[in-house]
Amino acid sequence: MEPLSQVRDGFSVGVGQRRNERRRRKRREQVQRSQLATRRRPASPAASVVSWRAVSGVIVVGLAVVLYLFLTASAFFVNSVAIGGEKYLSREEIFRFSDVAQRHIFWIDPQDVEARLEEVPNIADASVFVGWPPDMMQIIVTEREPALIWEQGVRVWVDVNGIVMKQREDRPDLLRIVVPDNTEPIDVGARVPQTIIQGALQLRSRYPNIDVLLYDSMKGLGYHDGRGWTVWFGTGEEMDVKLLVYNQVVENILAQRIQPGEVVMSDPDRPYYTVLWREGE
Repeated sequence: MEPLSQVRDGFSVGVGQRRNERRRRKRREQVQRSQLATRRRPASPAASVVSWRAVSGVIVVGLAVVLYLFLTASAFFVNSVAIGGEKYLSREEIFRFSDVAQRHIFWIDPQDVEARLEEVPNIADASVFVGWPPDMMQIIVTEREPALIWEQGVRVWVDVNGIVMKQREDRPDLLRIVVPDNTEPIDVGARVPQTIIQGALQLRSRYPNIDVLLYDSMKGLGYHDGRGWTVWFGTGEEMDVKLLVYNQVVENILAQRIQPGEVVMSDPDRPYYTVLWREGE
C-alpha cells in the first residue's frame, strides 16, 4: 500500500495538468473567436468610399484617353474610300464629289453624303456605309445611262428623263440632236423636256437609219428627209399619229410633183408645208 503522501502528490499533479489543459483550450477558443470576429468585421465606410473613388477615377481617365485617341488618331480621318458601281465616272471624281476627305469618321452623316452625291447629274443613286478602320467608308453608286447626245454649243449626254450630263466618252451609237441656231451652251444639270426625249427615241425606233435629229424651240424635233426637205414634229407628243399623217402628206406631195422646203407636223390635224417649186412650172 502506497504512502498517503505519494497519493496526494499524484492527485495534485493530475489536477494541475487538467487546469493547464483547460487554460490552453480557453486560450485557443479566444484566439479563434478573435480571428472569426476579425473576418466578419465590415470595412470602414471611409475605406469603401476611397476605393470606389479610385476605381471611378481610373475609369474616367481611361475613357478620356480613349476619346482623345479617337478624336486625334489619323486612323479615324478619311483619306480614302472603297467605291463601287462606277462606269463612266472615275473613283477619284466620286471621292471628290463626296466631300469627305480628311473628315473625322465620327462627324460624317451617310445620308448627307448620299444626298451630295445624288446632286451630281451623272449619279442616279448613291449608298454610303460608315464603319471602322481600315475600310471606314464604302460608296456604291448607280450612274445614269445616256439616251442620246444633245449638241448645243457643246456636246452633252441626256438620259431618258431629260437630265443633262457631262459627256464622258464618245458614243457613236447614240442618237444625236443638234440645235443649229442656238450657240449658248446648255448647262450640265439642266433638263430637256421629257416629251422631246421620248419623241426622239420613237423616231429612232421607227427609222433606225436616222443618226441626227434637229431641234428648234418653235418647231420642235425635225430631221432632213432624204427626198430634199426638212420635216418638223413639234414637241414629240403623239409621235405615232404624226408619223401616220406625215406618210399621207408625203404621198400627196409626190402625187402633185412638188418640192417642199419644210413640212410641219406640230399639229397632226393641221399639217402644212412650204413649196419651193412645182414640176412643170
